[in-house]
Amino acid sequence: MTVRKGLSLFLIVAACVSIGTILATTDGETIELILKTDKTRLAIAFSLVPLIWIFDSLRFSSLIRASGNRIPLRLSLMLVWINYFGCAITPMQSGGGPFQIYILYKNGVPVGKGVAVTLVRTMLTLLVLGLAIPATMVMSPDILFGRSILRDLAIYVASALGLIWLVVTISLVRPVFVKRASAIFTLLLKRIGLVKPQRVLKIVRHVNAEVDIYNENMRAFWAQGKRYVLLGALFTFCQQLVQLSVLPCLIWAMGLPVEYVKSILIQALLLFALYFIPTPGGSGAAEGGGAAAFRLLVPGNLAGLLAVLWRVITEYTGVLLGTIMVIKLLGLNMADDLISRTEEEIDRAGSD
Repeated sequence: MTVRKGLSLFLIVAACVSIGTILATTDGETIELILKTDKTRLAIAFSLVPLIWIFDSLRFSSLIRASGNRIPLRLSLMLVWINYFGCAITPMQSGGGPFQIYILYKNGVPVGKGVAVTLVRTMLTLLVLGLAIPATMVMSPDILFGRSILRDLAIYVASALGLIWLVVTISLVRPVFVKRASAIFTLLLKRIGLVKPQRVLKIVRHVNAEVDIYNENMRAFWAQGKRYVLLGALFTFCQQLVQLSVLPCLIWAMGLPVEYVKSILIQALLLFALYFIPTPGGSGAAEGGGAAAFRLLVPGNLAGLLAVLWRVITEYTGVLLGTIMVIKLLGLNMADDLISRTEEEIDRAGSD
């Protein structure tokens, strides 16, 4: 998928679902609530967005320091915006990493360390979102009772988070197991005809080499920069807390009662699930899913509009700035090349 196609698909899906959601949920009372919105409180919600970016850039700078390198805070902020763009144009928000790794490489950070930084950054985000579940259950245990959708989603998120950390732990502690598992998987692909027999040995060797490189860089990352990783975790918590506070501020601005803890849980579950949605940047699912989930916080005739506004503030502003940064720093042709390289590596097992 090219950058232009990914961005177009993201915008089209997001626009169609957003318009449909607003039209399906808005009525006369919604308009009245909008007109009564407190402008000062609404401005506070918007003012949280720069804080999200600042904490994210500080998180990124800390993780770069953990790898033994340094980058200016200005570049770190640009990388945050570029990540918004990369995630928006690729399924399951997977495209931010290649752009960041390339720009880090151009600024003196080796590729292996760039991979470690982007991976740990994502893992910290998932960890904080995942921890929101037990934290809210301790603070307000009645939230999940009687709400099967929330309960099932919480179980799914907890299970997915546990599986992710299990795989990461095994890859660091027992890399041989990962190599054997990948070899078995490659043989299964050969048996069903997705990999040609002459490609099996080459694929296994390539995977083994990549596992060794990944393991070496991750071990060095954790061994040499523990305090900076912990600092990165602190900035991750601050960044996520500010981001999850945008929705309560919007509800507050509309003059409705705010259930802060419940809103934190609902957003954490939704944001975690978006990492596994196949549409570019989770578009459509974020707006539609938000409209359905936010009914637990506000009247149904306001949930759709609130979901779209929440998405615009927390996501679309970053995507816009990221698009500008990509065009300025890389150009669309180079961006296409980076995306196509990533896709070729993923599909290489069955392409020849």
